[in-house]
Amino acid sequence: MDFTVLGAAIGAGLATIGVGIGIGLIGAKAVEGISRQPESAGKIQISMLVAAALIEGVGLFALVICILGLLG
Repeated sequence: MDFTVLGAAIGAGLATIGVGIGIGLIGAKAVEGISRQPESAGKIQISMLVAAALIEGVGLFALVICILGLLG
């Protein structure tokens, strides 16, 4: 087996795990913040969505790098 394929598979897996953990932590902290201060739920939700989008972008970038490693 080629080590390039193995490295790309491990990289893609780690990127996916990292994105999942990051979004899970954001969701947990947002729910905790909303339960403590329900009147600021709108601001918390907007901040949560922006942070989740940034994490997804970094995860997608990591997956693209893994794919490019296979092609190059």
